[in-house]
Amino acid sequence: MGNSKVYFTDLRTRPGLNLLDKLERLVKKAGIENIDFENKFTAIKIHFGEPGNLAYIRPNYARRLVDIIKELGGKPFLTDANTLYKGRRDNALDHLEAAMENGFNPLTLGCQILIADGLKGTDYSEIEIENGIHCKTAKIGTAIADADIVISMNHFKGHDMTGFGGAIKNLGMGSGSRGGKLEMHSASQPKIVKKNCVSCGFCIRNCSQDAISYDDDKKAEINYAKCIGCGQCVAVCQFNSAQVIWNESADIANEKIAEYTYAVIKGKPHFHISFIMNVSPNCDCWDSNDAPIVPDIGIAASFDPIALDMACADLVNKAPMMKNTILEDKCYHQGHDKFTYIHSNTNWKAGLEHGVKLGIGSEDYELIII
Repeated sequence: MGNSKVYFTDLRTRPGLNLLDKLERLVKKAGIENIDFENKFTAIKIHFGEPGNLAYIRPNYARRLVDIIKELGGKPFLTDANTLYKGRRDNALDHLEAAMENGFNPLTLGCQILIADGLKGTDYSEIEIENGIHCKTAKIGTAIADADIVISMNHFKGHDMTGFGGAIKNLGMGSGSRGGKLEMHSASQPKIVKKNCVSCGFCIRNCSQDAISYDDDKKAEINYAKCIGCGQCVAVCQFNSAQVIWNESADIANEKIAEYTYAVIKGKPHFHISFIMNVSPNCDCWDSNDAPIVPDIGIAASFDPIALDMACADLVNKAPMMKNTILEDKCYHQGHDKFTYIHSNTNWKAGLEHGVKLGIGSEDYELIII
């Protein structure tokens, strides 16, 4: 695969050209108008941000993208899938409330918000992954799986499992149902923390394999000979008793995320936009955001999510370190990879390299300044 085109604009403005105008000019130069949106359901995959974290993408940018897609005849909606961990976004009701707290609602956006994997994170479609070495199918939130077109809006920042979070992380991990997220995070089979079990029986009633029963103390226990690792018990448990076993290496996790990304965009038009600003060291899933590690850089867009992530990583690594940040705490020296410097057990290149093998895109790119 040859060089992919990644389009980039900085954040300088002038009278008559604000940042929303620059976003519109960028995506049009990058070719978004070449997609046939007419009467097509268009999923705009975004991270709504965990309340308390202020580094997420401003809703204003999403509104401008919604308006562009509507003008092109599309039927856009903003979407994300429920989280695997316990928090403000682990079910659709709390997730929608969190999104609205952060400014995402139909009035500000001009479109509806759908939580892709339903009320409890159990609404998904299985999509086959050709050439997958870890996952033969992916459990993708139904609203995203059913969409005709997928557009990703990505906040580019650090991540403690994958090194950084960009287009691939937003698409792959972000579109997976709770069971899908379990599969990507671990070797699939969960555990029961018995001290948290209140004997409600939800996990037993919702296990499709009859793999969960009560022990002599009327605490849930899993028969691993029957368990298929679907994550349903983790999805329905409201007491943090059914939990993920965090036992995958960073390389395998990144490769699984790439395989899920393949499933999300398989057979449908897709386009990707990354905001390289507020580049915090950790994910927007945290309920706080640490100081950004580099100055705000700009916005980039491409049809190729691999090339886009590669270009964003290069731009961040070329940028100067911000003072009074985690990089300064760790005595960072310019020229080193910032993401693996912060998260030393990660290898973000593994996911991109696997994505290239799957045919998602190319690590080679041409950066076109707009």
